[in-house]
Amino acid sequence: MFQTAATELQTLRDCLRFAVSRFNEAKLHFGHGTDNAWDEAVYLSLSALHLPLDRLDPFLDARLLPSELDALLNLYHRRIEERLPAAYLTGQAWLLGHSFRVDERVIVPRSFLAELLGERFSPWLAKPESVGRILDLCTGSGCLAILAALAFPAARIDALDVSADALAVARANLADYGLEERIRLIESDAFAALTQQDRYDLIFSNPPYVDAEAVAHFPPEYQKEPALALGSGEDGLDFIRRILAEAREYLNPGGLLVVEVGHQRARLEAAYPLLPSTWLETSAGADYVFLLTREDFS
Repeated sequence: MFQTAATELQTLRDCLRFAVSRFNEAKLHFGHGTDNAWDEAVYLSLSALHLPLDRLDPFLDARLLPSELDALLNLYHRRIEERLPAAYLTGQAWLLGHSFRVDERVIVPRSFLAELLGERFSPWLAKPESVGRILDLCTGSGCLAILAALAFPAARIDALDVSADALAVARANLADYGLEERIRLIESDAFAALTQQDRYDLIFSNPPYVDAEAVAHFPPEYQKEPALALGSGEDGLDFIRRILAEAREYLNPGGLLVVEVGHQRARLEAAYPLLPSTWLETSAGADYVFLLTREDFS
């Protein structure tokens, strides 16, 4: 079918129709920036053609060069046969309007913390301009650390990850944004590499939080991501338990801990019934990110 397409398709509109049909036929799983075959096809196509990602209509009926058609069909074919997330195929992911390099060494950025960073955790941080030190725990590609640096221009940021491979990707992203002097990358298993002198006004984390049963039933696209960054024990709370056990020691008085937990709110509250956590409102509701102050641990 792809061989026939190479001789019959002519315009971008033709290619998008073909891609949507093939993606649906292959029963691809979406969730790394898009949630349907059309948006996935549009993103892959505009990226491959070096066209603006927010402007489709002017180009729909443009005829493609043979080399351009080959590039599109190759991307569609790889998306189906390899079941790679689109971001791995383009080498690029977007978060809060900012572009980041990604590959299979890091999970594809997707976090409610991004929108909360865009709001500078208002109203929970009364004086965001006074935030001096920030810790991004489980930084992955470094995307959230970079967004934090942009949101808090006076702050210095430590970005920790246990994966040296992930930190290599983060280092490339820091270079793209010219933030090597403000963000310190540290290879660390949770807080292990920090010292007793390290204290922060804000600690945030999008840690692994997927339970073992869910990991066992991952669609192929999620299986392409680093397992270390997704699964966290039988109930998905192993790493979050470590955060709750240790974070207080690294917070300044009045400091905030903000943690994303996916669909784990009920399980977390059952495990910690006395924890005075505040659940933050996000675009998907108030069940995904919790906040604690240093004093809440007392």
